Amino acid sequence: MGRQWLQKKRDINANRRAKITTKLVREVTIAAKLGAPDPSMNARLAVAVEAARKQSVSNDVIARAIKKSAGGADGGAELDLVTFEGMSPQAVPVIVECLTDNRNRTAPDMRALFRAGQFGTKVMFFFDHLGIVSATHPDAGLDLETVAIESGAQDFESIDAPEEGSAGTFYTDPKDLDAATAFLRANGWSVVQSEMGYKPKELAQLSPEDRQAHEAFLETIDDHDDCHRIYTA
Repeated sequence: MGRQWLQKKRDINANRRAKITTKLVREVTIAAKLGAPDPSMNARLAVAVEAARKQSVSNDVIARAIKKSAGGADGGAELDLVTFEGMSPQAVPVIVECLTDNRNRTAPDMRALFRAGQFGTKVMFFFDHLGIVSATHPDAGLDLETVAIESGAQDFESIDAPEEGSAGTFYTDPKDLDAATAFLRANGWSVVQSEMGYKPKELAQLSPEDRQAHEAFLETIDDHDDCHRIYTA
């Protein structure tokens, strides 16, 4: 029994690593598709490539992902970014972004995962669609408001920094995402996230039991192979 349990645990960890790798590779593909296929000319792609390399994704796999963004015979099936809206069973707005090569497969799957909630309910008005850049800096005590202004970001939030240092999430107009990302990278910031996303205008107030149930609901969606990002209020 002990060895069987250990093997099962190893299989679970391997599956999780595989899912993480798949999502990182897909992020490379979509970043290349939305901008230039050259990391030196596409700040979001540079961040995606760096994140993939940190998870030991090979250069060959990254190169194929970038090539895939253009489609074609050598690029494999083209991936589309598809957005779904709905309410969780706890009546909390949820936006799910999926990267898929088959919309006819993904949409029914998402509908089934939302069966206890309300699939298709329009919730976009609960969110602002923004550029989101999360980054850390080795120097502690940096004035994030000044950094936000200098980078062209319209808003910011402080986040927990690893060990000593500064860390923040910066929110930009969609058109300013690449410029803000490039500014931060050029000024000593390690950018860990650079993407278009959704920021809730207000956060729902849930009891501990409802919050746990809501998070469990989101986890079932996140486990789907096509799920790329989930945003919730």
